[in-house]
Amino acid sequence: MKHLHNEEDWRVLKKKMEESDEARLTISFYQYAKLADPQFFRDYLFIRWNALGVLGRTYVAREGINAQVSVPRENFEAFRDHLYSITFLEGIRLNLAVDDDGKSFYKLIIKVRPKILADGLNDESFDVRNRGRHLDAEEFNSLAEKEDTILIDMRNHYEHEVGHFLNAVTPDVDTFRDSLPYIRENLRGFEDRNILMYCTGGIRCEKASAWLKHNGFKNVHQLNGGIIEYARQVKSKGLENKFIGKNFVFDERLGERIGEEIIAKCHQCGAPCDTHTNCVNTGCHLLFIQCEACKEEYNGCCSAACKEVIEAPEEEQRRLRAGKPYTGHRVFKKGRAPHLAHKTVHNPFEKALEKIKFTEV
Repeated sequence: MKHLHNEEDWRVLKKKMEESDEARLTISFYQYAKLADPQFFRDYLFIRWNALGVLGRTYVAREGINAQVSVPRENFEAFRDHLYSITFLEGIRLNLAVDDDGKSFYKLIIKVRPKILADGLNDESFDVRNRGRHLDAEEFNSLAEKEDTILIDMRNHYEHEVGHFLNAVTPDVDTFRDSLPYIRENLRGFEDRNILMYCTGGIRCEKASAWLKHNGFKNVHQLNGGIIEYARQVKSKGLENKFIGKNFVFDERLGERIGEEIIAKCHQCGAPCDTHTNCVNTGCHLLFIQCEACKEEYNGCCSAACKEVIEAPEEEQRRLRAGKPYTGHRVFKKGRAPHLAHKTVHNPFEKALEKIKFTEV
């Protein structure tokens, strides 16, 4: 039986993707459900999607599916019809990328995981399907303007550093599992206030809003479809865009432009910049923000030490990396490295909540 994995060298696949002129659509979707056999479902998807030329990264678990994929434009309808033929995915909303060059993924990866969104929770009584109220872009804008609303960005520090909604609380966390206890603890005493949450495509808010309701919060709301769907509705309906800067995305693009503002800065020199990159030293691979001038000066590296490594002969590079753990798989989980001098200070809960402490409900 043929292995249900792509076994080609990733460098070959990436080069093939970069040189291709095939029109592709970057799509994301998720659905919480109860799956009896995630492995069988995973294999079924791989067979069908591979035949359609689908690329991307998808997680399947007993609690559902979380997918970020790239589909050939000519196969989009066949892909959508296939999804809608699956009972729990019938009519599922598909988020199409806002700023898409068709180069978001270069291979198909579908993995079975304990959860589609790692949350660190171990509470059998928690039902993720009992989530907060979904709001469209117009409703979101209206509620966000109310003085007693607490607007929370459910993404990680490196995401909201380059873009976020005006007046949002931006927790200084590295992972989603860090954000849940952090937010619950800081919102004590505000159980009766309007809580308004958002994230990239909606999956994190779906779970976070249900978690807050589970912990006694009464008026919990979330942006339906996340920032991606918000940007689409703002454009199609002519609404005011309250999102400033860039939307970070977890694919080769590392970001899509939503607002024209540049609110971040190069982590090396401090110049205005919101371009994420990975250190080209494969023994480091740190995710950071780098301007064009620093890219040239450091040869795409995050430090002079990493630049020295990549400029050394290959044999010397192997010696320098010997015994050091590979960090590439933790690229999105890294905190801000101490050797990067210019990092954004985030908006703490204390300041954001101070203005509404005495607001009448």
